[in-house]
Amino acid sequence: MSAGTLVIGLGGMLASLALLIWLAYRGWSVLLLAPLCAMLAALISGEPVLAHWTQTFMSSTGRFLAQFFPLFLLGSLFGKLMEDSGSVDAVARLMIDKLGTRHALVAVVLGGALVTYGGVSLFVAFFVLAPMAQALFRSADIPRRLMPAAIMLGTATFTMSALPGTPALQNAIPMPFFGTTPFAAPGLGVIASVVMASFGLWWLGRVAAAARRNGEGFVEPDNGGADDEERGKSSLVRERASLAQAFDPAEIGGAAVPAHAGPPSPFVALAPLVVVVGMNFVMNVVVFPRIDASYLAEPRWGSTTLSAVAGVWGVSVALALGIIVLVALNRGRLGALRESVDAGANASVLPVLSVGSLVGYGAVIAALPAFEAVRDWVLGIGGGPLVSLAVATNLLAGLTGSASGGLTIALDALGGTYMQLAAEHGIDPALLHRVAVMSSGTLDSLPHNGAVVTLLAVCGSTHRESYRDLVVVSIVGAIIALAVVIVLGSLFGSF
Repeated sequence: MSAGTLVIGLGGMLASLALLIWLAYRGWSVLLLAPLCAMLAALISGEPVLAHWTQTFMSSTGRFLAQFFPLFLLGSLFGKLMEDSGSVDAVARLMIDKLGTRHALVAVVLGGALVTYGGVSLFVAFFVLAPMAQALFRSADIPRRLMPAAIMLGTATFTMSALPGTPALQNAIPMPFFGTTPFAAPGLGVIASVVMASFGLWWLGRVAAAARRNGEGFVEPDNGGADDEERGKSSLVRERASLAQAFDPAEIGGAAVPAHAGPPSPFVALAPLVVVVGMNFVMNVVVFPRIDASYLAEPRWGSTTLSAVAGVWGVSVALALGIIVLVALNRGRLGALRESVDAGANASVLPVLSVGSLVGYGAVIAALPAFEAVRDWVLGIGGGPLVSLAVATNLLAGLTGSASGGLTIALDALGGTYMQLAAEHGIDPALLHRVAVMSSGTLDSLPHNGAVVTLLAVCGSTHRESYRDLVVVSIVGAIIALAVVIVLGSLFGSF
């Protein structure tokens, strides 16, 4: 490839990416933007546009849907049923009641961690935790501007990317590429979780103490009369949010709980969460290693292996069983079960198509001749495969504003290469898994990230008021934990 062709190709890639970020941030649907920007990059590079549209973009998007739609569907359904049964509310109130005003920050963080580690969608947790956090912060006279950071720390940091066995989509994406399970590198994951949580709580406590000394307390929000449901259905929030998680905020609404039913007990509320985490462990650690799945090598099953599908199977079975237990324990509280099920199922469609479109965009970019120069640059980063994998995933997650989208694009383009490098350097694929997942949950929290935009809207806050503290707990803390994992993994391997 000549230098001129390379420059034109790289320019087309950067121009298409800049256009994608700018228009997505302004609220344009990524379902249209992703193919449009991908075809623009192909056109500038002199590649056959229609061939990339049908053979590259759509094929890659279809593969993503085929692999991960079950997780979007079941995860969204589980989260909606947890919301409508009052179980998420009960878990959050349990933390608040046990820890009280004295430990308001810890109560919010632990409440968010419990529900999201148990499989509840990030956005369902946002909408339930925000009013409770507001009441708790009001009682403790903690500045309201710290609410988004506290909620983000509990819901979208260590429970999303570090804790072993988390059913978060990000933790499932590397499994087909590396043949791993959701419990990859459990010791390193626990250490990273402690680092993230400890650093985030230290920072929030420090800022709250400084505010108290300066006479700053809780100030009531001025949201212009908009309630949570109205903010959730905002088209701008909805489009951005759908890139970041498996739940469409437009489906947020009043819980279908009859007035006479009352809230579930802590045992009933926690039982489905325990089932999801426990069954996920049983399937991946106990059941799958003991079954004969040699039939998967047949062409009718896609000529695959158990290691390539076990992770998705395990999380799917765990969520399905969690849904059954949830409905059985809360049937009297789910006054409109069909409506809740319909809403949960519908809430999975826009997010999976949005992320799938981003994956298709990444596949087109990776297929362009100029991308070889980008791949060589990434693989040539000093520090070895773990560092280059972390940098590549960070950059893509940051540019797309989506942890799941950035992670899938990175592994689609470079997953096979990193597996080869891991074999050459004696690196356990489980370590690659944990580094990749944690790397996706760092720079994804830039201002255009859907979770950030949604959380600020739900809390009635702005980037100017709350974003600095949110950056510290969700980006700085995550990068510190990622560095710790890379260092420990390089010295001692995966554990």
